[in-house]
Amino acid sequence: MVPPKKIKFYSLKDIDSIGILKSNLSEEEIFEIKVVANILPFRTNNYVIEELIDWNNIPNDPIFQLTFMQRGMLEEHQYNKIANLIKSNASKDEINKLAKSIRFDLNPHPSGQITANVPIMDNGFVSGIQHKYKETALLFPSAGQTCHAYCTFCFRWAQFVGDHDLKFMTDESKRFKLYLQSHPEISDILFTGGDPLVMSLQKLETYILPFLEPEFAHIKNIRIGTKSLSYWPYRFVTDKDATGILKLFEKVMNAGKHLAFMAHVNHVAELKTKILHQAVRRLRNVGVKIRTQSPIIKHINDSSTAWADLWHKQVNLGMIPYYMFIERETGAKGYFQIPLYRAFEIYRDAFNQVSGLHRTARGPVMSATPGKVVIEGVTKVKGEKVFVLNFLQARNPDWVKRPFFAKYDETSTWLRQLTPAFGDKEFFYENELTAFLQKKATEYRRIKDNRN
Repeated sequence: MVPPKKIKFYSLKDIDSIGILKSNLSEEEIFEIKVVANILPFRTNNYVIEELIDWNNIPNDPIFQLTFMQRGMLEEHQYNKIANLIKSNASKDEINKLAKSIRFDLNPHPSGQITANVPIMDNGFVSGIQHKYKETALLFPSAGQTCHAYCTFCFRWAQFVGDHDLKFMTDESKRFKLYLQSHPEISDILFTGGDPLVMSLQKLETYILPFLEPEFAHIKNIRIGTKSLSYWPYRFVTDKDATGILKLFEKVMNAGKHLAFMAHVNHVAELKTKILHQAVRRLRNVGVKIRTQSPIIKHINDSSTAWADLWHKQVNLGMIPYYMFIERETGAKGYFQIPLYRAFEIYRDAFNQVSGLHRTARGPVMSATPGKVVIEGVTKVKGEKVFVLNFLQARNPDWVKRPFFAKYDETSTWLRQLTPAFGDKEFFYENELTAFLQKKATEYRRIKDNRN
């Protein structure tokens, strides 16, 4: 058994206290981390620093890139504005004001998360819920609005910068329960955040146990989106309420629900420690299914070998490869994104290196405004080279599994940059999507105006 460890967090104000950082980086490099951390959220912990990062491979180590800010994560003009303020000893308020304006230029909520995904009930918004797909609702617990460490690429970075206007989270009215209760088409609840597993056992019980009651019989699957296995596996082994959490998960399954970890694992280095192996075993022993997902991220896992190694290790541990995503259009996307054609090549080449047990991973997938769009392949049709696309999930379920085609190019990094093939003016779903988004935007403005 691995001995217990007490978690110690490091944020922007603590960077100078990370001794190993000073030993491996110059003063200028540390300053660059601080500059970017004034815009994008920075948090790490002693487990990541002491057990995951290879300090002999700085700055190229993938876990270092995953958790420590790099200058290239900001546009040069953005970086210089903040750097100059810091160098001139500007006040904290001045720096925060500029940082806030820059954040709004970084597309903090991509793919219609606010205007199109937040449900409306009784002429008001349902705080802390997103309901994009018929069967699945996302729940953002107010007590789970942080993580054991922050990923530099995170598309939910806006949750962590201390700006209430950018946050999704439940309020104290419990309206979210009434909404879920009144929508019997919802079979899946995905607890997300932040990371729900930063919450205490008592808080987890408060959120999860009500879904075992008869009024939520339509909720069949409880998913937990989490990075805790990678960033703090002690949560399930030696933390004081680790056994209580496992008993809670067992209780959920004994009530006839399926409980799934949607584990965010970006690189095989996250799976190397003994404490991680123990945590996975303990979860599996009580029946938790661990499905893994990650975007394909430049500087971290943008090679077929990285993905094949990742899938091999996951299956070896009893985890189920689930999704390879495309990095979303938000935050430091310019630093992390790769062209779609390259993402497909990496997926295909990784697929060719693994057996059927590993080929449960679907990808590469864009979680875009209309839905989850997968690149099925690249081919020629009537002499034209095209991307073959498909919906795995969609705002309108009728769009799912209806192949469509986009012109092949080697510059596009996201769905909206693609052009329909064969001279078509638009993709088959676009008219309906536009009408839907206009309707939702009108409703959103009306409710906001009434609240003001």
